Amino acid sequence: MILQAVLRATAQFSDPAFWGVAAKAIALTIVTLIGLGAAVIWGIGWLLPDQINLPWIGTVTWVESAISWAAVPLMAVLSVFLMVPVASAVTGLFLEDVADAVEARHFPHLPPATPLGIAQTLRESLGFLAVMAGANLLALVLYLIFLPFAPLIFWGLNGFLLGREYFQLVAARRVGLKEAKQLRRKHALRIWLAGGVMAVVLSVPMVNLLVPILGAATFTHLFHTLQSRA
Repeated sequence: MILQAVLRATAQFSDPAFWGVAAKAIALTIVTLIGLGAAVIWGIGWLLPDQINLPWIGTVTWVESAISWAAVPLMAVLSVFLMVPVASAVTGLFLEDVADAVEARHFPHLPPATPLGIAQTLRESLGFLAVMAGANLLALVLYLIFLPFAPLIFWGLNGFLLGREYFQLVAARRVGLKEAKQLRRKHALRIWLAGGVMAVVLSVPMVNLLVPILGAATFTHLFHTLQSRA
C-alpha cells in the first residue's frame, strides 16, 4: 500500500502542476531562509553595544561587526538543517494544489474538496515549521551521542513528523480536522512508516527539496486507499 502510493506519486512528477508548486515553494524557501539569516544578524547587532571596554585593551568598537560577520557562516550551516523544515512548511501552503492534481488524475469521480482556508493553512504550516525545526535542532545532541544510530534517529523522527502533518492536512480537506486526527491515530503506524520513506529521501541533498511535494502526493494516495478499505 505504502510503496504503491509512493510510486504513483513519483510517476506524477511530470505533471506541470507539481513543477509549478515546486518552483514557488523552492523560491519562497530561499527567500525565507535569507530573511531568517538577515533577522538573526540584525538582532545580534541590535543587542550588542556599539563599543565594549575590555581590561588592558581599552575601548573596542569592532566587536559588533565581528560577531555580526561571524553569524553569516553560522547561519549558512544552520540553513542546511533548516532547509527541509522551511521547505516543508512552505509547501504546506500549496498542499491544495498538489492534492487537487493527484485527485484530478487518479480520483476524478470525487466531488471538490473543502479547502482548509488561508488562515488555518498558515497556522498549521507555521506550527509545523516550529516543531520540525526545533525537533531537528534538539536531535543534533542525540546524533552526537548515538552517532552510529544517527540515520535511524533522523529517519524515525522526521518520518513521524512528516507523516503526522501531511496525512492530517490531506485528510482534513475531505473529512474535517477532527476526523482527520482520529484517522491519523487509527493508522498511526502505517502513517509513520510512509513518513519514514519520505525521511529516507530527505537524506539526499537537493532531492530533499522535493520531498514535501512527494509527501503531499503520497499521503493523498494513502488517505484515499485507507478510506476505500474502511
